[in-house]
Amino acid sequence: MSVRFRYRASTGTGEIVDGVVEVASEQGLLEQLRRRDLYPVEIRELAPASRKRRRQLGRRPAVTRWARNFGALLGAATPVDRALAITAEQAGHDGLAQTLAAVQEAVRGGDDLSSALARYPSYFPAIAPAMVRAGEASGTLDTVFEQLADFMEESDELRSQVQSALLYPALMAVVASLGITVLLLFVVPRFAGILEDVGGTLPFTTRSMIWLGEIVSRFWWAIGLAIAGAVALGIERYRQPEVQRAWHANRLRLPVLGDLEVKLLTARFTRTLGLLLGNGTSLVPALRIARASVTNLELAAALERATGIVSEGGSLAQATKDALPPLAVQMLAVGEESGRLEDLCIRVAHTFEGEVRRSVKTAVALIEPIMIVVFGVLVGFVALAMLQAIYSINTSVF
Repeated sequence: MSVRFRYRASTGTGEIVDGVVEVASEQGLLEQLRRRDLYPVEIRELAPASRKRRRQLGRRPAVTRWARNFGALLGAATPVDRALAITAEQAGHDGLAQTLAAVQEAVRGGDDLSSALARYPSYFPAIAPAMVRAGEASGTLDTVFEQLADFMEESDELRSQVQSALLYPALMAVVASLGITVLLLFVVPRFAGILEDVGGTLPFTTRSMIWLGEIVSRFWWAIGLAIAGAVALGIERYRQPEVQRAWHANRLRLPVLGDLEVKLLTARFTRTLGLLLGNGTSLVPALRIARASVTNLELAAALERATGIVSEGGSLAQATKDALPPLAVQMLAVGEESGRLEDLCIRVAHTFEGEVRRSVKTAVALIEPIMIVVFGVLVGFVALAMLQAIYSINTSVF
């Protein structure tokens, strides 16, 4: 089991350095310092309670908070090495703290910060090393990290709003499905037993409901296995590249959801592109990095073709006319003509983020009444079948 230590050590020239590392023991830390020609001045084991606090944050929020804190420290003229050590201790996430410690070691070993961050794509998105590389060249690292934090916060906020808007319909579907399942598994069989004891001819709706309830109650395990098998088969087929590509292409053609996905990915692509261009990254490398942020394979392939056209000297607006919505293409054309492409990319992102929010509200407004009607019809069918049976029994008895 590894233990985290904070240390202060002196170099051969008398310079004091400090940091946080995670090693198996204090002896292991001493050996690390000795290999780096450092002489320990103070070694302190960090309390386990701080490790518990670090787990309170998820990976993405922890990285966002780290970028903002790191930029603030750099803006206060804190050396990169020391800023990494301070933010590693306050990372709020175990994996991020270990990653920052490794980044600190790489920087002390002579690597650029951008190169060190690029080694950990699971924590730092592709845009981060590119922006940091531009910031290192221009001497504006503090501004770059503030922009990176803003970018991640806005992306997370948009994703959270979409998820929150879709949560209620999903919860309604789950609750209604559970309610119908309980009726078929428990209520309907008991009701069928009562009707059999009473006798008489039952209406068609009641007989069909009892028949369905018997199937579910007797063969629930077979139904469960069939569903699990279908899901497993679907996952296995989805792993095939051609199936994934076809699914992503068909997904873009869906009436409401397809348009929503195109707008969301357009906003993500243009925001990434605008930030990279604004920080000095040339157009073709910026396009390749921004394309990597697009998760739909069909749209990503179209943007890859657009990148090839631009690398051969073509116009960005013309190259993306088959990949992006017409409004985005027109705004990119204006940006190219005016020499303000990075500004227009950010404007496109703002425009389509607003479109995504409005589209989500519209979609939810359509989905909710449809789901209410569908599940209302199902529950109403069960209630109608029971009422008709009771009415039929009363008629036959009296």
